[in-house]
Amino acid sequence: ARSDARFRVIPTNREGIVAALNLGLVEARGALVARMDADDWMHRDRLAAQSSALEADPTLAGVGCHVRMFPRRRMSDGLRAYECWLNGIDTARAVVAEAFVECPLAHPSLLLRVEVAKSLGYRDAPWPEDYDFVLRALQAGHRLGVVPRRLLGWRQNHGGLSRRDPRYSQQRFTACKAKFLTTGLLRGRDRYTLWGYGATGRALAKELSRFGRHPKYIVELHPGRLGQQIAGAPVISPDALPPRSEAGPLIASVAGSEARRRIRTHLLARGYRENEDYVCAA
Repeated sequence: ARSDARFRVIPTNREGIVAALNLGLVEARGALVARMDADDWMHRDRLAAQSSALEADPTLAGVGCHVRMFPRRRMSDGLRAYECWLNGIDTARAVVAEAFVECPLAHPSLLLRVEVAKSLGYRDAPWPEDYDFVLRALQAGHRLGVVPRRLLGWRQNHGGLSRRDPRYSQQRFTACKAKFLTTGLLRGRDRYTLWGYGATGRALAKELSRFGRHPKYIVELHPGRLGQQIAGAPVISPDALPPRSEAGPLIASVAGSEARRRIRTHLLARGYRENEDYVCAA
């Protein structure tokens, strides 16, 4: 790299990841900018495959790729499940559908059109800067795709920033989802239907309440809750779900891909349109 004029090392003042990312964007001279962490590895085909995907579809603002996390021996069952879920996202449509479940693209896997990346920039938000970036990009109407190949080795460092900084806690992820739901699906609406009142649904409802959004109905399967009220909202079964015009926007907030698949099937049969009438969250 020292003998190749195409490489430049940009010194920083150790002001944090957001400042470093924005400095990289300022210094970027090409048409595309790739994201990667220093301790990750990438397949030699990664940049060629991703740039080809962008060339083939001018409507895409950027693309990610599938990942292989490492070191494998230290991975928990939850992390393995997350890797499996992430590598199941293979189209721009799936990126949008899964956006409120978790960050649907591994940030170090992104290749972006530089003008889009510079227009958005990175923010010092009270939650993860990468999830904030992806949700802002999607909310601004940018399409993000995926090259469905494992082209990035994504190191899971148990002493890294995402394990130490409170901005990366589960509560902060949930707060981020709530914020973007209020400026998206729930924009101008203070009532919504919540499907699921387990730990996942309760946590999201709590964060949404901070923005003045409260459930109008709660859809549940638990027989002990049916017919009751929670925070003034009647608890109903899926079969008792009212028409879209009465239920308002619906948030299906449940853990587990299979549970969300069954909910999507039920809502489709009832005429609900994903990302217009409802979203899935976790």
